[in-house]
Amino acid sequence: MVGAVALSAGMALSAGMARAGALEEVVATPTYDPAPERSARTGLSLPVGRCVNLGNTLEAPNEGDWGKRIDDRDFDRIRRGGFATVRLPVRFSGHAGKEAPYRIDPAFLGRVRHLADRATASGLNVIVDLHHDDEVMTDPVGQRDRFVAMWRQIGTAFASAPPSVWFELLNEPRERLTNATLPDLWKPALAAVREENPERPVILGGGETSSLPSLVDLELPDDPFVVPTFHYYDPMTFTHQGATFIHPTPKMGAHWNGAADYRRLADDLVAVQAYVTRTGRVPFVGEFGAMETVPEDERAHYYATVSRAFASIGIASCAWAYRNTFPIVDGKGHWLPGFPDALARPLDRQEHDARSPG
Repeated sequence: MVGAVALSAGMALSAGMARAGALEEVVATPTYDPAPERSARTGLSLPVGRCVNLGNTLEAPNEGDWGKRIDDRDFDRIRRGGFATVRLPVRFSGHAGKEAPYRIDPAFLGRVRHLADRATASGLNVIVDLHHDDEVMTDPVGQRDRFVAMWRQIGTAFASAPPSVWFELLNEPRERLTNATLPDLWKPALAAVREENPERPVILGGGETSSLPSLVDLELPDDPFVVPTFHYYDPMTFTHQGATFIHPTPKMGAHWNGAADYRRLADDLVAVQAYVTRTGRVPFVGEFGAMETVPEDERAHYYATVSRAFASIGIASCAWAYRNTFPIVDGKGHWLPGFPDALARPLDRQEHDARSPG
């Protein structure tokens, strides 16, 4: 998730949603059956499975500023919930020097490595995501050396990590980082990573905050271990209603259960399939979700429908977030109603073969 941004464009509906009022064009929820996870013709296809972001923790100015710190026991709870992957958004730039050699605070870097190791010990894949680097968004040329230096240090810190730890170079590029300018940043940063991590998967999202349309002209580096991603919060008038960090703040009271909503989702599935056909690459949804300002049953309906829709074309999705924002657990770590079962994933090959007749 970004900080302040400009506003941009199955489970049955519960009785609670019906009581909210007569909604225009309310229709039955489309049926989506999870398909086998896709295999890439170009690059990698990652075994993301069911995935959750640990948002508003390590990407806060300091861990704990925006809610609870991550507890080592969270990872066992997440694994028991059927998750395969966690994404760790990390504000490395807030803990790195402003002048060369741009040293990342060793204690902070050690904390990130500890959490990745703990998640690994629980049987989870880990995405280490560089998040909230606002400086590089507004001045990519002037901040390039710092950005590259941070990734060189991160690469060194994780050189001994297992292959189930993946890197994401930059969350939601925007402002001066467009699909046209991103390659100038990616090339040296990826080279720095490859110095000690020659085959580690590296995830890349396009400009426009990695929205789905950014895939259209996203050119990835010539590297067999890079994987594309995109984020999905459509429509933001529903998912971000009442969000004061959006300008203008979307009004409360929006719903997501009409024919137009489902048509747009269907069109978006077609767009993703077209990207896979054209490029041979298999992206995944790095973030999706709806704020806690949305009624509980409508949130669960959105998470279930969107994740099942992408799973029906073999695309995995990673829920935003775990506890401190867009929560799917309460403050004591108990799953909220409907979760984690609301979060669908593609079938792995063994599951698919077991379900196939004959």
